[in-house]
Amino acid sequence: NPEAAFEAPAEQQSVVGEVDWPLYGLNEERTRYLPAEGLKPPFRVAWRFNGRKLLEYSPVLVGGQLFGINNNGEAFSVKTRNGKVRWRREVARLNASSPAYHDKWLYFANLEPGQVLGVSAKSGNTRWKRELPGRTESSPVVVKDRVIVGCECGKLYAFDRLTGKTIWETDLPGEVKAAPAVSEGVAYIGDYSGTMSAVRLNDGSIKWQSSSQGTGFSAGAIYGTAAVAFGRVYAGSKDGRIYSWEKESGDLAWSHTIGGEVCAGAVAAATPNTEPTVYFGVYGGSEFFALDARTGEERWSADSGGSVIGAASLIGETVYVANLDTTETYAFNAANGERIWTFRDGAYNPVISDGKRLYLTGYKQIYALKPGSEKKKGTGKKKSGEERGK
Repeated sequence: NPEAAFEAPAEQQSVVGEVDWPLYGLNEERTRYLPAEGLKPPFRVAWRFNGRKLLEYSPVLVGGQLFGINNNGEAFSVKTRNGKVRWRREVARLNASSPAYHDKWLYFANLEPGQVLGVSAKSGNTRWKRELPGRTESSPVVVKDRVIVGCECGKLYAFDRLTGKTIWETDLPGEVKAAPAVSEGVAYIGDYSGTMSAVRLNDGSIKWQSSSQGTGFSAGAIYGTAAVAFGRVYAGSKDGRIYSWEKESGDLAWSHTIGGEVCAGAVAAATPNTEPTVYFGVYGGSEFFALDARTGEERWSADSGGSVIGAASLIGETVYVANLDTTETYAFNAANGERIWTFRDGAYNPVISDGKRLYLTGYKQIYALKPGSEKKKGTGKKKSGEERGK
């Protein structure tokens, strides 16, 4: 029943001044929506930072600093004011996740070696390290004293934030690639068995699992991170469908087939100009979708320029998404899907913001973008491979 357990969105005030973006997906619920109403295209480049290798995941942003990590495991801190590097440190050989920031600490989860790190945000020095029985590309979330992270070994972990000690570990039905989304003391995470699990943070016990709801219905492998909003959990699957489960019970509210594989995390939000909506791109297609968050019905779809594997972001009334085929970032009007701006770089998880600027993650570079048209040769013209950070 698409109407069941749907909560009307709470009114969000537009951000004033500079704000932080401390987690992958912005907040614990991973909704990827920042209500910065005045921030909209066009933009011009204020500075660029060379990440040296592929930047598959966006950085996080706290107190005028970006903290990120490239695919080869080099972590970095960059000043948002001028793009100057504060520190760079190799912490792993292979990485495909964003760090989490909490109270002067950073938390990284790595593929090779499979490990979770607690790191000083000031210096980049490692405070603690926990080896895992498998690889992880699960962007951590920090809730109070706990770091919550998934593992390809099929477990969800809670580590003590200050010591790295294991508080609990919970077996899940399949490999975990996604990042946990958290709401009201419960982590929501999909796995490669096609199961969405709700896990209580206090003790790691299972609140519900979608595969055990007695419906005889199973999703395909879930790679992307869920978003929790409107009393629902939203996630895409590699079976080409978007799913909405009731947050409290795990009952399936709706599923919508869009074709292609859905690897990206969702945006889930209502803005002053839009009703509650979820936004997704597809891998193996070139359409970007906006679906009614209540019913799953299509609001609009637009040409994303190629396959989308990373999550979009909604800043103000503009939704930004990158594609792998042309490695460009597109900006769409969230209300109607009209493309209003294009930037000639971007491949995976392109945009975060502090409410004053966009920080756009390209293939190997991060760009600080200020509102206003490019004065010189810039985003409107085709750049060479070198300029685009290839």
